Amino acid sequence: MIEVFFQFDFLRNALFSGILVGIIAPMIGVFLVVKRMSLIADALSHITLTGIAFHLLLASFFVSLAPFDPIYMGVVFAILGAIFIDKLRKVYEHFKELSIPIILSLGIGVGVIFISMANGFNTDLFAYLFGSIAAVGQNDLLVIMVVSIFTVISLILFYKEWFFLAFDSEQAQTSGISKNWLDLIFTIIVALVIAAAIRIVGILLISALMTLPVSAAIQWSKSFKQMFIYSIIFGELSVLIGLFLGYHLNLAPGGVIVVVGGLFLFGSILAKKILNKYNISFKGVKTSKAE
Repeated sequence: MIEVFFQFDFLRNALFSGILVGIIAPMIGVFLVVKRMSLIADALSHITLTGIAFHLLLASFFVSLAPFDPIYMGVVFAILGAIFIDKLRKVYEHFKELSIPIILSLGIGVGVIFISMANGFNTDLFAYLFGSIAAVGQNDLLVIMVVSIFTVISLILFYKEWFFLAFDSEQAQTSGISKNWLDLIFTIIVALVIAAAIRIVGILLISALMTLPVSAAIQWSKSFKQMFIYSIIFGELSVLIGLFLGYHLNLAPGGVIVVVGGLFLFGSILAKKILNKYNISFKGVKTSKAE
């Protein structure tokens, strides 16, 4: 019954957007997990919500802004949040993890204020929070395509540098790699991916799409590159199955996608334990080199 997704424009947009998001979110998530920065996705998603709420607030005062998609303001806030996190990591050099809860807390606080000033929650904001198939328009697909192209190109250009920084930051800097600029570019890309994926997965659930497929992939990967491949496979399956079930069961796709991703994760853990129980050799991910 997948044919139904090609009969209507909004379903087709959701399908193509989901395919792209299923690639770039786990792909970036691999680096987030390895760098132990998974929570940054939560922080930037809440900053994105703040930008969306700010647009809705402005639109309530200036009617001329109403036709514009709030996601653009969300992208601006996400990028600013990424830059702010990077600056805070330099301020708290020995406590870099503090930058994430600071931005997360501010994002929630300021976002709630904007939402309350804009007369509370409405249907549009609910769709941003949890994702909505019907909300994915042509402009959203275009934004996701641009972000996907930019993300893939950046990954191709900076893969070796990001890999080196992820596993041995000090040695990478000693080798002449510009850590500050590369970290900033990576954080901005994370912000863009989050903003692009909001329509499909939702603000409150996007971090799960960046971590659950990677967590499942770790159970089967024998190298860093294999972790990329398996993460994308699990991510794509989660998105496609989630979209299909979400549409036919009339459920928010974001929640279904995350539940499917969780099932893949727990299924992988269970399968790994069964293999170990019967002494079937299957080594975990090797983090010492990229094959």
